[in-house]
Amino acid sequence: MQEMDLEALYDLTLPRQVALSPDGERCAFVAQENDEADDRSRSSLFVVPTDGSRPPHRLTRASTASQPTWSPDGERLGFVAARERDSALRVGPEDDGGDDTDPEEKEAAPSGGADDDGPKPQVWTFDLALGGDARQVTQFDEGVREFDWGPDGERIVVSARDPTDDEREYLDQVRDDGPIEVTRLQHKRDGAGWLDDVTTYLFVVDVESRETERLDEAYGAGTFEPVGGLHPSWGPTDRIAFVTNRTDHPDDSAVVDVYTVAPDGTDLNRVTDGEHYAAVPTWSPDGEQLAYGARNPPMNWYKPQDVHVADLDSGATHVATEGFDRSVVPMAGLSWSDDETVTALAQDEARFRPVRIDADGSGVERAFATLGDDRTVDTLDAVPDSDTAVAIVSGASDGLDVCALDALEEERRLTDLNADFLAAYDQPSVERLTVENGDGEAIEALAFVPPTLDPDSPVEHPVVVQIHGGPMACDTPGWQFKRSYFANQGYVVLCVNYRGSTSYGRAFAESLRGSRGDLESDDVISGVEHLVDLGWADPDRLFCTGFSYGGITSAHVAVRDNPFAAIAPEHGIYDFYSNYGTDDNHLWHDDEFGVPWENEETYRDISSISRVDEVDTPMLVTAGEHDWRCPPTQAEQLYVSVRKQGVDAKLVVYQNEHHNVGAPERAIHRLRELENWFREHDPTVDES
Repeated sequence: MQEMDLEALYDLTLPRQVALSPDGERCAFVAQENDEADDRSRSSLFVVPTDGSRPPHRLTRASTASQPTWSPDGERLGFVAARERDSALRVGPEDDGGDDTDPEEKEAAPSGGADDDGPKPQVWTFDLALGGDARQVTQFDEGVREFDWGPDGERIVVSARDPTDDEREYLDQVRDDGPIEVTRLQHKRDGAGWLDDVTTYLFVVDVESRETERLDEAYGAGTFEPVGGLHPSWGPTDRIAFVTNRTDHPDDSAVVDVYTVAPDGTDLNRVTDGEHYAAVPTWSPDGEQLAYGARNPPMNWYKPQDVHVADLDSGATHVATEGFDRSVVPMAGLSWSDDETVTALAQDEARFRPVRIDADGSGVERAFATLGDDRTVDTLDAVPDSDTAVAIVSGASDGLDVCALDALEEERRLTDLNADFLAAYDQPSVERLTVENGDGEAIEALAFVPPTLDPDSPVEHPVVVQIHGGPMACDTPGWQFKRSYFANQGYVVLCVNYRGSTSYGRAFAESLRGSRGDLESDDVISGVEHLVDLGWADPDRLFCTGFSYGGITSAHVAVRDNPFAAIAPEHGIYDFYSNYGTDDNHLWHDDEFGVPWENEETYRDISSISRVDEVDTPMLVTAGEHDWRCPPTQAEQLYVSVRKQGVDAKLVVYQNEHHNVGAPERAIHRLRELENWFREHDPTVDES
């Protein structure tokens, strides 16, 4: 085995989305690849048979493919991509130009969408029976966000922004560096930018003729719509379900309701009761029921998300996962196996696992017993009348691959995407640890252990504590490049599922509600002290980092007595009082803490900046220049406050990045900065 270099990131192919064909015989999947020459992540589309009889077949290259969706007859595969306009749509002089460049080679937009100057995301389809290149179906000026096939396979429903003439004039002047004018309460969204008044509608598009009809009553609204979308779903009885906020003040409400509408735009009907945050409506095979994820109260993200089922004939709805006490994740896969059973992924004891849900609410059954404690499932898809499901399965030592799950139990790997990478570099194993925190409570931590550490006969190793974001999330045993790299460099990577984490039930997650800092930082410090007690950790070589809410927690660790030689809060919030209104999360803060002008003491108390005079640990602080989830001014404030006191500190701001660091070169730089910071403050490293 060889020592890993950070440039190994360019060698990886990572599956991200899966879609099972209607007959259960083929799986389409999207995989992320990093282009070193263009410093861009690209998403390509593949198809593989679920019997494992041949390797995956690549359909696109150098693309921004997403949302693979099979037509009802399984002969066509639709997807969303920002590619150069289909030559079949060109007219006039362009036809005479003789430009025979591969349209994907001319692709100009970054992965996951399009910039203002490049192609916009549109729906494309492959005819897998006839072959050939993809055909462009839509041509919206502002691009397409989501789509679904109609039951006849001749039409699709899409969501797309549709500006008026005045709104288009405003968009043009903003894109020409003109002034930004905002009247919305939700005035910005991370990754979406400054928000405007342009409405997103559902449109029905004829696949062959490309004729388009707007459904005037099916439109989006609300604080979550700019990033969450409308989740259009076209049912077998020719009705379209979608989600939106129709409250009186949608930017000041977390309610998201499920609606249905006829394909001609008539007969709008609200399915839910105006009290929930609902997502991903999914039709039963007979079209008489809708399953969807929902949470009530809508802003209590600590409470597990349930699956609800609506009977469209009677109008009655009920909770199908009542008493399960685990959060179901509809965005990771919600589907019907038959008219009585819903298949989904649930967060369960620090992993995602498939579950079978009785639609009548009579029970939930955990599936995939052979998953074990050292792997997790990232994405799942199933179809009616097939015993086969497809999933992305991830393990710390195994990487990520697409698998078929027969009866949600028997596993068959369909891809081996990173065989060379896994063969070239040592990968960590994962150990689950039970840790007693300062309050005498048991919490769970995952230790990603390099091959140089034998837990039964340990030798002290340096430790990187990696704190997850959320906080309504959890660390799982899945593979991550960051964990793989640091373990390959000889570090133990410790991930503590602190109080507030999901997958352990409502009481554990909700114990954090209304507070910040004390519980999480105590759990993190207890976790690393446990490693020291086991003899796995060198007490002089302990390092701590975290991203987003992990950055918030890292700063709270820094302001208390801690054992770390260096700490690196990344993309966090450190002064909740000054932050209010500058990020895109005012509803969350209102829900937990009220408004700051009425609760100033609370906002000061939950802010690590209020105790920044207690920081004496060397600190690396990072931020994204256009991060509107955790604005960069927060990082500046923390950095200056620490540096002002003479504490060794460094600030790194990633230009043109939002909350996440997406460009491969910057992602590599970020990990190198972390590693260099830890090495610089490692007492055993001689930098001379």
